[in-house]
Amino acid sequence: MAIDVLPQTPADGGELSVWPASAKPLPHGGLAVGGVSLTEIAERFDTPVYVLDEGEVRGRCRTYREVFPDADVLYAAKAFLSRTMVRWVREEGLGLDVCSAGELELAVTAGFPPERIVLHGNAKSPRDLESALRLGVGRIVIDSPSEIARIAAAVAPGGRQKVMVRVVPGVSAGGHDKIRTGTDDQKFGLSLTDGGAQHAVTRILGLPQLELTGLHCHIGSQITEVKPYLVALRRVIGLMARIRDAHGVVLPELDMGGGHGIAYRPGEPALDLTSLARRTRTELVDGCAAAGLPVPRLAVEPGRAVVGPAGVALYRVLTVKHTGEKVFVAVDGGMSDNPRPALYGVRYAPRLVGRHSTAGPRTATVVGRHCEAGDILASDVPLPGDIRPGDLLAVPVAGAYQLSMASGYNLVGRPAVVAVHEDTARLLVRRETLADHWSRDIGV
Repeated sequence: MAIDVLPQTPADGGELSVWPASAKPLPHGGLAVGGVSLTEIAERFDTPVYVLDEGEVRGRCRTYREVFPDADVLYAAKAFLSRTMVRWVREEGLGLDVCSAGELELAVTAGFPPERIVLHGNAKSPRDLESALRLGVGRIVIDSPSEIARIAAAVAPGGRQKVMVRVVPGVSAGGHDKIRTGTDDQKFGLSLTDGGAQHAVTRILGLPQLELTGLHCHIGSQITEVKPYLVALRRVIGLMARIRDAHGVVLPELDMGGGHGIAYRPGEPALDLTSLARRTRTELVDGCAAAGLPVPRLAVEPGRAVVGPAGVALYRVLTVKHTGEKVFVAVDGGMSDNPRPALYGVRYAPRLVGRHSTAGPRTATVVGRHCEAGDILASDVPLPGDIRPGDLLAVPVAGAYQLSMASGYNLVGRPAVVAVHEDTARLLVRRETLADHWSRDIGV
């Protein structure tokens, strides 16, 4: 259905800077994404609901292909995965990075070529490895010494599995301590410092069932500067040179992971992808030339940067409580569909949609409906002073690590996911119901 769109003012442009590019203001305080009114989506599909802009997802996939034309771009499925997301990523020419048999099998059954999939994980289960080998996954990233023998033993007679070694380069980067993975004090990878990575390489090269194609390095998440990637790259190139010198083996692939930071609120920094691609390529070419190595095939693994800005969460206000100087705006979702504020202290910029308010702004804290004091979605944010029950709040940059980390807390049920594109909305993932919970509970 055609809708009337208002021209954006400079103020609107600033407020909408972290929204999908298709976001447009409507009359009477409304907002459209993908040509569809968010108010109409809430009325049609109920709340909470997650809205995913197909055009934004596809556009971001294409941007990665453009700035990294000579690299493999693998979408990190842990950010958000559904059968439709698998199709979009496949059609845009990206590969896939998965962390479990569940993610792997969903992708393959949705038509994704297994040879374009990389399997990660610091503690892969027997089912993870069985699925990877049975389906013919392209690469398995070895994260610990024990995996080497396990994978080799599981390879079919006469078969050979391509593997990579995840290297910890000793680089600290990321938006929070809990998402920094490039240092020796966390659970991922094999250290350069203590020789663990080099020892793993030696063992793999001695096993005919395994083909070592390259090294893998992921230093963290929500990184907004290029420099940490370059430091890690230099150290990994140094290891590739030492492998060549010790074993006479030149590795043809290098996966530098993802973690590309995005802005969650207007004015926040985001990683400059063009600068990252250009400087990474320069560092790779120069570093390999200095080491006397051919330039390996590069891979990157964006997840959040592809799907995060494409998502919008819609909540209905249930209560407004004034406690002293604090105003608590409680909505019909919370930490069961978005645990990130509780885990990492993430800040969002919620917005009233669906009605125009003439009241001045007042600082409020948006909280969820769950029985947990830490169930806070957005602390100390400006909202209209007349915010009231029944109002609709929209939270941008909601596409990554929200539904994928959702829980069944209080049996509230996980929200639906709706895709919008070219003035049309369609259901991708239905809302979780009490019947879903009851069907799993077989006790008497």
